[in-house]
Amino acid sequence: MRTRTAAPTAVITGASSGIGAATARHLAAAGYRVVLTARREDRLHALTEELTAAGHQAVAYALDVTDRAAVMTFAVFLDEYGPIDVLVNNAGGAIGTETVATADPADWRTMYDVNVLGTLNVTQALLPRLVQAEGTLVVLSSTAGLATYEGGGGYVAAKHGAHVIAETLRLELCGQPVRVIEIAPGMVRTEGFALTRYRGDQDKADAVYAGVADPLTADDIAETITWAVSRPPHVNVDLLVVRPRAQASNYKVHREG
Repeated sequence: MRTRTAAPTAVITGASSGIGAATARHLAAAGYRVVLTARREDRLHALTEELTAAGHQAVAYALDVTDRAAVMTFAVFLDEYGPIDVLVNNAGGAIGTETVATADPADWRTMYDVNVLGTLNVTQALLPRLVQAEGTLVVLSSTAGLATYEGGGGYVAAKHGAHVIAETLRLELCGQPVRVIEIAPGMVRTEGFALTRYRGDQDKADAVYAGVADPLTADDIAETITWAVSRPPHVNVDLLVVRPRAQASNYKVHREG
C-alpha cells in the first residue's frame, strides 16, 4: 500500500447524477479526494473532468454495487489509496407506485438489491479501511425508511432495510473508531429519481413536485452530508431527517395554487 496522501479520501456510490454527483462536488470542494462510482461510466468521467479542471482530486470507477464480485475488485483497486476516510452509500432508487396487491416482485427485488444489498456489499468491502482511518460511513436512506405510504411498499421496504443497516452497524461497531451516519431526505427534486420511479413518464414525474414552492435540491442534501462528516470525530450524527418546509410527512405536503 502506498503512503497516504494529505487529502482525505471519500468514496461515493451512485455518483453519476443527483445527490451523489452533488455530494462529490461538495466533498471535493471541502478538500477530499473523491472516488466516484456508478454504472454510467460516461457521466462519471464527465464529472471527474469537471472536478479536476476545478483543481480537485477525483477518480472515476464504473461499478454496479449489486455485483458483489465487482465490488470486491473495486476494493482491491482502492489499495493504492490507503485508508478510506468517508464512504457515502448513496446508490439507490425507486421503481413503480403499484400497491402491494399488484406490484411486480421483480421491481421489489431490484430495489432491494441496490438499496440494501448494494449498501451491504460496499460496506463490507470498505469497512476495514474505514476503521483504519477512524472514518465515517454514511447511509443515504429516506423518510421512506421511517414511515410508510400507499403505493410505496417496495421502496419503503428497501429503505427500511437501509435504515436498519445503519442502526445495526452503529450497535455492532460501538467502541470501534468509525462513525455511522444516516441521512434521511424527504422530497428532493433531482433530474432522475421521480422519472425512474414513473418509468420514464415525465408528466407523472413532474406532478410529484407540482405546487411545491421549494422542494429540496441535491445540493441541499450534499451540503448536509458534508456538514455531518466534517463534525469533530467524537460527534456522531446518528440520524438526520431533512425535508423541505412544505413537507410535514411523506403524505402531507403543502401545494400552492
